[in-house]
Amino acid sequence: MLGSTHGTLTTDFRARVEACGESPRTAVHSSAAPSADDAVAVDVSGRPLHADVPDLDRFFRPESVAVIGASDAEGRANTGITRQLIAWAERVGARIHPVHPTRPTVFGLTCHASVADLPEQVDLAVLLVADPLPVIEELAETKVKFAVAFASGFAETGDAGAAAQDQLGAAVRRSGLRLLGPNTNLNAFEEFRDDLDGPAIALITQSGHQGRPVYTLQELGIRLSHWAPTGNEADLETSDFISYFAEQPEVGAIACYVEGLKDGRSFLLAADRAARNGVPVVAVKVGRTETGARMAASHTGKLTGADTVVDAAMRQFGVIRVDGLDELQDTAALLARARKPKAEGVVVYSISGGTGAHFSDLATEAGLTLPTLSQAKQDELHQWIPEYLNVANPVDNGGHPVGDWRGRKIIDAILADPSVGVLICPITGPFPPMSDRLAQDLVDAAEATDKLICVIWGSPVGTEDAYRTTLLGSSRVATFRTFGNCITAVRAYLGHHRFTAGYRSPFEDAPRTPSPSYRKAQALMRPGQQLSEHAAKQLLRAYGIRVPREQLVTSAAAAVRAAGLVGYPVVMKASGPQLGHKTELGLVKIGLTSASQIRDAYRELTDIARYENVPLDGILVCQMVERGVEMVVGVTQDDLFGPTVTVGLGGVLVEVLHDAAVRVPPFGEDQARAMLTELRGHALLEGVRGAPPADVDALVEVVLRIQRMALELGDELSELDINPLMVLPRGQGAVALDALAICR
Repeated sequence: MLGSTHGTLTTDFRARVEACGESPRTAVHSSAAPSADDAVAVDVSGRPLHADVPDLDRFFRPESVAVIGASDAEGRANTGITRQLIAWAERVGARIHPVHPTRPTVFGLTCHASVADLPEQVDLAVLLVADPLPVIEELAETKVKFAVAFASGFAETGDAGAAAQDQLGAAVRRSGLRLLGPNTNLNAFEEFRDDLDGPAIALITQSGHQGRPVYTLQELGIRLSHWAPTGNEADLETSDFISYFAEQPEVGAIACYVEGLKDGRSFLLAADRAARNGVPVVAVKVGRTETGARMAASHTGKLTGADTVVDAAMRQFGVIRVDGLDELQDTAALLARARKPKAEGVVVYSISGGTGAHFSDLATEAGLTLPTLSQAKQDELHQWIPEYLNVANPVDNGGHPVGDWRGRKIIDAILADPSVGVLICPITGPFPPMSDRLAQDLVDAAEATDKLICVIWGSPVGTEDAYRTTLLGSSRVATFRTFGNCITAVRAYLGHHRFTAGYRSPFEDAPRTPSPSYRKAQALMRPGQQLSEHAAKQLLRAYGIRVPREQLVTSAAAAVRAAGLVGYPVVMKASGPQLGHKTELGLVKIGLTSASQIRDAYRELTDIARYENVPLDGILVCQMVERGVEMVVGVTQDDLFGPTVTVGLGGVLVEVLHDAAVRVPPFGEDQARAMLTELRGHALLEGVRGAPPADVDALVEVVLRIQRMALELGDELSELDINPLMVLPRGQGAVALDALAICR
């Protein structure tokens, strides 16, 4: 295993964004100076822009502890817990005060009859009682800083338990103390090894047992500094501990097991703090298969299940999501302790051509960069490796050179290449004449280089001396047991440093005051109603988003006049507040080129509307826009994160491919462009089969304007769907051909 600004918006920013037609893409990168009101700064929707970091020093290192319900009677559950707490208090240097109404002493310590009888103000109260609510109310009088409630029977049991937990949470807020739990355990009071050095892993789990694999990394020489078992999170939550751990100098990485997030905004603010401090957060988040419970009317609503948004939000703020506990421990260990990479290039070095080729295929498929070594470097390696073996990358030494002085020469030569940042050596099985010498050479080389060396020890036994002593005894080599975990960890390691190197907090430039666009849009909103297409397009116009030339008419004669003004050919569509997908009802006519076609289309559209009993506010006569890439851009409301922005392939493709990317506002131009590169159909925007490249800049502009709308109308807009947004050839812009908007 391996060893050892927030800001406010400028006046210039506000002026430019509020100017009609001004580009938010330009403004989002404006320089911002720190402000004295950072602690209370909020965005335009009233949401906080900075994480509130709780001072948990006295929780993890209290000077005095009260154990409410302490016991030393054999056979009682509270006795074992009390014994463990006494031992923990001794390790951290805390005074401990047992509390029990009928016991004069507990384990030889003076026992107090009630909270009111405590001889001093305590930092931490541990509640070993079935109902913590009355005790919380007593503790409020003593000004205790923290409490832990182990009791179960709350939100995890159903509606009645959830109501009891709400009551407990309200009491905690009134008391002024901070509560861990309920339904938590003793993991925060585990014994951590103090003979290990180097950056540590801080662990957060909602299910205590799920943290055991990370905790046991100490047996492999990896330091653990904290463990926060958050339980039901009636008060203190995962986000609080991420924010706190991100400020601790000894923490090299934060490992999390998350079953559910309490508050999406708090999580993003905490992740943002960790990203700004360069502290990696690795998380297992349960629930990849869950889908949104709400049936959405818009295309974008159907594209964003709950886990899709969680996944996107984590990626957006640099949280590394992994699937298994084995990946969690290996990835967190590597990220905590590996030095900053010198280069992105990965070289695979093995004693078997088949092993090297197999691993290289998997690594390349996962997105790692395996550069071809220069001819000069290959010639150098062939001094020690037979000419018939491939040394371009992967490097196959054929086996025999690792058994003598040549092995170290080869490793040093590879590491000396400036394109190489990581050397990975898969050893699929122990073969002592070779594997033992190879392991030692890798360990010795790791001590002499500032580049990362990873070894995969593939033996299913794991008792070999080369593994247990040589590799695990090294503080500089990262040792894995599987190809997959190594690739996952190395990809996360390189990705984390790439992400944080260019990271700028999106909260720095989040709008804090409404724009003139918002004031125009407010007049168009109809609470609880779906807007007609015509009204929805007016909403888009308010935010500077281009729509086709069109007129809303209520007679055939007016339709003919409108077509002449708009310009043939035209599209005619029914427009009404209850219309969603008009094509399925036959309420769209395209390619109309004459007055007679206009009159016929008007009659047919109004007849269908009467037959379907669909109220109309008129018929839209629209400019026909044909040449471009059809995209969908929209806003939906997520229960955890609030408004989210989605972009994907539009038109009929949205129904078939479900190819979309999601972001949680606020975000900048870089994230808007990243959304496009995540699409499987991204090549369509670059131009295929002779089609010209699309105006990607204009598409990014629309995404950023929609984000502004989402931030400003977050409490008033339930869903927005632009489909299709026709992205014209480069330099010609983008046009919203259809729009659906639902007010909250």
